[in-house]
Amino acid sequence: MKALHSYDPDQGHRLPHDPLKAIIAPRPIGWMSSVDAEGRVNLAPYSFFNIFCAAPPILIFGSEGRKDSLNNIAATGEFVFNLATRRLAEAMNQTSGVYGPEIDEFEMAGLEKAASDRVAPPRVADTPAAMECKLLEIKPLVDLDGNTLKRELVIGQVVRVHIDPDYLTDGLFDIVKAGSIARCGYRGDYAEVSSLFDMRRPKVNAG
Repeated sequence: MKALHSYDPDQGHRLPHDPLKAIIAPRPIGWMSSVDAEGRVNLAPYSFFNIFCAAPPILIFGSEGRKDSLNNIAATGEFVFNLATRRLAEAMNQTSGVYGPEIDEFEMAGLEKAASDRVAPPRVADTPAAMECKLLEIKPLVDLDGNTLKRELVIGQVVRVHIDPDYLTDGLFDIVKAGSIARCGYRGDYAEVSSLFDMRRPKVNAG
Protein backbone atom coordinates (compact mmCIF):
# COMPACT_ATOMS: atom_id res chain seq x y z
CA MET A 1 0.00 0.00 0.00
CA LYS A 2 1.32 3.45 -0.94
CA ALA A 3 2.64 5.55 1.95
CA LEU A 4 0.58 8.74 2.34
CA HIS A 5 1.60 12.16 3.58
CA SER A 6 -0.55 12.09 6.72
CA TYR A 7 -0.52 14.49 9.64
CA ASP A 8 -2.52 15.88 12.55
CA PRO A 9 -3.29 19.56 11.82
CA ASP A 10 -2.32 20.63 15.34
CA GLN A 11 1.13 19.09 14.79
CA GLY A 12 1.87 20.91 11.53
CA HIS A 13 1.61 19.84 7.88
CA ARG A 14 5.37 19.58 7.13
CA LEU A 15 4.87 21.12 3.68
CA PRO A 16 5.96 24.51 2.28
CA HIS A 17 2.35 25.78 2.53
CA ASP A 18 -0.81 24.60 4.26
CA PRO A 19 -2.59 22.29 1.78
CA LEU A 20 -6.09 22.43 3.29
CA LYS A 21 -7.32 25.37 1.20
CA ALA A 22 -6.04 23.68 -1.96
CA ILE A 23 -7.68 20.35 -1.10
CA ILE A 24 -11.06 21.92 -0.30
CA ALA A 25 -11.33 23.67 -3.65
CA PRO A 26 -12.66 25.25 -5.72
CA ARG A 27 -14.58 27.37 -3.21
CA PRO A 28 -17.12 29.98 -4.34
CA ILE A 29 -16.39 33.53 -3.26
CA GLY A 30 -18.83 35.34 -1.00
CA TRP A 31 -18.45 38.93 -2.17
CA MET A 32 -20.43 40.72 0.51
CA SER A 33 -21.67 44.29 0.64
CA SER A 34 -22.88 45.79 3.89
CA VAL A 35 -23.42 49.14 5.60
CA ASP A 36 -22.68 50.22 9.13
CA ALA A 37 -25.09 51.93 11.52
CA GLU A 38 -24.07 55.30 10.05
CA GLY A 39 -24.73 54.17 6.49
CA ARG A 40 -21.08 53.79 5.43
CA VAL A 41 -20.68 51.11 2.75
CA ASN A 42 -18.33 48.13 2.86
CA LEU A 43 -17.56 45.52 0.19
CA ALA A 44 -15.30 42.51 0.86
CA PRO A 45 -14.78 38.95 -0.43
CA TYR A 46 -14.83 35.78 1.69
CA SER A 47 -13.59 32.43 0.41
CA PHE A 48 -15.15 30.35 3.22
CA PHE A 49 -18.63 30.60 1.71
CA ASN A 50 -21.50 28.56 0.29
CA ILE A 51 -25.26 27.97 0.21
CA PHE A 52 -26.40 25.43 2.78
CA CYS A 53 -30.17 25.30 2.32
CA ALA A 54 -32.42 25.82 -0.70
CA ALA A 55 -35.85 26.26 0.87
CA PRO A 56 -35.55 28.81 2.29
CA PRO A 57 -32.22 29.74 0.70
CA ILE A 58 -29.61 30.16 3.44
CA LEU A 59 -26.05 31.37 2.86
CA ILE A 60 -23.14 30.95 5.26
CA PHE A 61 -19.72 32.58 5.23
CA GLY A 62 -16.85 32.41 7.67
CA SER A 63 -14.68 35.31 8.81
CA GLU A 64 -11.25 34.94 10.36
CA GLY A 65 -11.35 37.83 12.80
CA ARG A 66 -13.88 40.61 13.42
CA LYS A 67 -13.81 42.56 10.18
CA ASP A 68 -15.90 45.55 9.13
CA SER A 69 -18.37 43.29 7.32
CA LEU A 70 -19.16 41.37 10.51
CA ASN A 71 -19.48 44.52 12.58
CA ASN A 72 -21.83 46.00 9.98
CA ILE A 73 -23.97 42.89 9.67
CA ALA A 74 -24.18 42.51 13.45
CA ALA A 75 -25.32 46.14 13.73
CA THR A 76 -27.85 46.17 10.87
CA GLY A 77 -28.80 42.53 10.26
CA GLU A 78 -28.43 42.85 6.49
CA PHE A 79 -25.96 42.09 3.69
CA VAL A 80 -25.81 41.33 -0.04
CA PHE A 81 -23.99 38.51 -1.81
CA ASN A 82 -22.58 39.63 -5.18
CA LEU A 83 -21.36 37.02 -7.67
CA ALA A 84 -17.64 37.34 -8.39
CA THR A 85 -16.72 36.73 -12.03
CA ARG A 86 -13.57 36.77 -14.16
CA ARG A 87 -14.56 40.14 -15.61
CA LEU A 88 -14.88 41.58 -12.09
CA ALA A 89 -11.96 39.65 -10.58
CA GLU A 90 -9.48 42.52 -10.41
CA ALA A 91 -12.03 44.82 -8.77
CA MET A 92 -13.00 42.05 -6.35
CA ASN A 93 -9.34 41.57 -5.46
CA GLN A 94 -8.99 45.31 -4.78
CA THR A 95 -11.80 45.08 -2.23
CA SER A 96 -9.96 42.31 -0.34
CA GLY A 97 -7.45 44.76 1.15
CA VAL A 98 -7.53 45.89 4.78
CA TYR A 99 -9.14 49.32 4.79
CA GLY A 100 -10.63 51.52 7.47
CA PRO A 101 -14.41 51.68 7.88
CA GLU A 102 -14.39 55.14 6.30
CA ILE A 103 -13.25 53.70 2.93
CA ASP A 104 -15.97 52.92 0.38
CA GLU A 105 -14.61 49.87 -1.45
CA PHE A 106 -17.08 50.38 -4.30
CA GLU A 107 -15.55 53.76 -5.07
CA MET A 108 -12.00 52.57 -4.41
CA ALA A 109 -12.39 49.68 -6.90
CA GLY A 110 -14.32 51.73 -9.48
CA LEU A 111 -17.56 49.76 -9.05
CA GLU A 112 -21.02 51.21 -9.62
CA LYS A 113 -23.64 50.69 -6.90
CA ALA A 114 -27.20 49.50 -7.51
CA ALA A 115 -29.89 50.04 -4.89
CA SER A 116 -31.26 46.91 -3.24
CA ASP A 117 -35.00 46.30 -2.84
CA ARG A 118 -35.32 44.71 0.60
CA VAL A 119 -32.10 45.67 2.41
CA ALA A 120 -30.00 48.81 2.85
CA PRO A 121 -26.63 47.62 1.47
CA PRO A 122 -26.22 48.32 -2.26
CA ARG A 123 -25.43 45.68 -4.87
CA VAL A 124 -22.54 45.58 -7.34
CA ALA A 125 -24.37 46.93 -10.38
CA ASP A 126 -22.30 45.02 -12.94
CA THR A 127 -22.50 41.55 -11.38
CA PRO A 128 -24.54 38.90 -13.25
CA ALA A 129 -26.35 37.92 -10.02
CA ALA A 130 -26.84 39.14 -6.48
CA MET A 131 -28.80 38.04 -3.43
CA GLU A 132 -30.13 40.30 -0.69
CA CYS A 133 -29.90 38.65 2.73
CA LYS A 134 -31.21 39.10 6.26
CA LEU A 135 -29.09 37.89 9.18
CA LEU A 136 -30.16 34.74 11.00
CA GLU A 137 -27.18 34.23 13.29
CA ILE A 138 -23.53 35.05 13.89
CA LYS A 139 -22.00 31.96 15.45
CA PRO A 140 -18.52 31.91 17.06
CA LEU A 141 -16.54 28.76 16.24
CA VAL A 142 -15.37 26.53 19.09
CA ASP A 143 -12.64 23.84 18.93
CA LEU A 144 -12.64 20.34 20.45
CA ASP A 145 -11.29 21.70 23.74
CA GLY A 146 -14.14 24.19 24.02
CA ASN A 147 -11.97 27.18 23.19
CA THR A 148 -13.80 30.01 21.44
CA LEU A 149 -11.86 30.92 18.31
CA LYS A 150 -11.43 34.32 16.72
CA ARG A 151 -13.45 33.03 13.79
CA GLU A 152 -17.19 33.33 13.24
CA LEU A 153 -19.88 32.04 10.90
CA VAL A 154 -22.42 34.46 9.47
CA ILE A 155 -25.70 32.79 8.54
CA GLY A 156 -28.21 34.70 6.43
CA GLN A 157 -31.46 34.03 4.61
CA VAL A 158 -31.91 35.21 1.04
CA VAL A 159 -34.93 37.52 0.74
CA ARG A 160 -34.45 38.82 -2.81
CA VAL A 161 -32.56 37.53 -5.88
CA HIS A 162 -31.39 39.59 -8.87
CA ILE A 163 -30.26 38.02 -12.17
CA ASP A 164 -29.04 39.86 -15.27
CA PRO A 165 -31.16 38.31 -18.07
CA ASP A 166 -28.12 38.40 -20.38
CA TYR A 167 -26.85 35.42 -18.38
CA LEU A 168 -29.97 33.27 -18.72
CA THR A 169 -29.74 30.58 -21.40
CA ASP A 170 -33.00 28.70 -22.02
CA GLY A 171 -34.15 29.82 -18.59
CA LEU A 172 -31.01 28.54 -16.81
CA PHE A 173 -28.39 30.74 -15.19
CA ASP A 174 -25.32 30.28 -17.40
CA ILE A 175 -22.28 30.17 -15.10
CA VAL A 176 -19.93 29.60 -18.03
CA LYS A 177 -21.17 32.75 -19.75
CA ALA A 178 -21.02 34.60 -16.44
CA GLY A 179 -17.43 33.45 -15.90
CA SER A 180 -17.99 32.62 -12.22
CA ILE A 181 -14.71 32.35 -10.32
CA ALA A 182 -13.58 30.46 -7.23
CA ARG A 183 -10.66 30.33 -4.81
CA CYS A 184 -8.35 27.37 -5.28
CA GLY A 185 -5.97 27.28 -2.38
CA TYR A 186 -2.69 29.10 -2.34
CA ARG A 187 -2.27 32.87 -2.29
CA GLY A 188 -3.01 33.82 -5.89
CA ASP A 189 -4.85 30.75 -7.17
CA TYR A 190 -8.28 31.20 -8.72
CA ALA A 191 -10.35 29.20 -11.20
CA GLU A 192 -12.90 30.33 -13.78
CA VAL A 193 -15.82 28.12 -14.77
CA SER A 194 -15.18 27.50 -18.47
CA SER A 195 -16.97 24.20 -19.09
CA LEU A 196 -19.54 21.87 -17.55
CA PHE A 197 -20.27 18.16 -17.85
CA ASP A 198 -23.62 16.49 -17.27
CA MET A 199 -24.02 13.62 -14.79
CA ARG A 200 -27.42 12.68 -13.37
CA ARG A 201 -28.22 10.81 -10.15
CA PRO A 202 -28.87 7.10 -10.63
CA LYS A 203 -32.46 5.98 -10.66
CA VAL A 204 -33.16 3.73 -7.69
CA ASN A 205 -35.77 1.00 -7.95
CA ALA A 206 -37.82 1.33 -4.78
CA GLY A 207 -39.28 -2.14 -5.32
